[in-house]
Amino acid sequence: MGTMTQPLFTLPGEDLEHVCSKVGSAWSELKDQTIFITGGTGFFGMWLLESFVWANEHLELNAKAVVLTRDPESFRQRAPQLARHPAIVLHAGDVCTFDFPSVECSHIIHAAAATGATLNEENPLLMVDSIAGGTRRVLEFARTSGPKKFLLTSSGAVYGRQPSDLTHIPEEYLGGPNQLDYRSAYGEAKREAELLCTLYGRQFGLSMKVARCFAFVGPYLPLDAHFAVGNFIRNSLRGESILVKGDGTPFRSYLHAADLAIWLWTILFKGDSGRAYNVGSDHALTILELANLIARLSNPPLKVIVQQRGDPNKPAERYVPNVERAKHGLNLDVTIGVSDAIRRTMEFHKQNASA
Repeated sequence: MGTMTQPLFTLPGEDLEHVCSKVGSAWSELKDQTIFITGGTGFFGMWLLESFVWANEHLELNAKAVVLTRDPESFRQRAPQLARHPAIVLHAGDVCTFDFPSVECSHIIHAAAATGATLNEENPLLMVDSIAGGTRRVLEFARTSGPKKFLLTSSGAVYGRQPSDLTHIPEEYLGGPNQLDYRSAYGEAKREAELLCTLYGRQFGLSMKVARCFAFVGPYLPLDAHFAVGNFIRNSLRGESILVKGDGTPFRSYLHAADLAIWLWTILFKGDSGRAYNVGSDHALTILELANLIARLSNPPLKVIVQQRGDPNKPAERYVPNVERAKHGLNLDVTIGVSDAIRRTMEFHKQNASA
């Protein structure tokens, strides 16, 4: 083992080592290679980059990651431990218009996407342009750079509303968002992004994989956005009652971000070209059960307040993936249960608040 630099990792070392060991020998694909990653400052991107740097150091891959960012200075302030690392090269530009890096990349992960309920409400056209236009631009770079493999991080939103009698939605489900509802902008844009990947793969011989991502919990998840689990954890950290703004009946499932990183890297390296994989936990629980769980894990335990009364005649809303394709085809699994995932996330925020 050669001399290693000492990067300042902000994610727990046990999580990064867990990702590194579970991805295993597949990391060897990056030996002496360069990977291009968009969305490096987001929740997904930070986990991808920190796990990349950890594996690069510990496995002596001698790999580079070119990271597209609109604002390199902001990136340096947000993640100095990554920005100053010799394996990370920042490339300034907007995902829809960036100048192509003058480097050949063996792998590409396109994880940049405009998200958020506020943007979908206030400017859905911008959301569509950013997701579809950004994907087209990254695919054009892929066409010129000739990567061995390309991964698009898509979303379970491509399925539209999950039928109430379908407990776990599989990749073969052919439903979709209501294209006459402006709130479908995000899901429809992701569908277009997937189609663009299919077309470029077919026409230019690119190896395309799609990760349809559901709901997650872990360090770097925003606690002040539209994610219920993040809002509940924020309540807990403040010692407030856990506030459920709806009736608590919708079903969700939550995958820890370390497992998310394992799944994304594995799909990139080992996934079948032209195939989509659901990414998430298949352990369903209601929003109320989630709130009660976080309330119990809090110290001291907290009260749960439900703002709306449920309608017993209305089928419960679901957003839970069937992940048999990933489990059987790629030997992936949920390795961190939801209780442990929430506990780890809460502990991370407590430690950072006291640092």
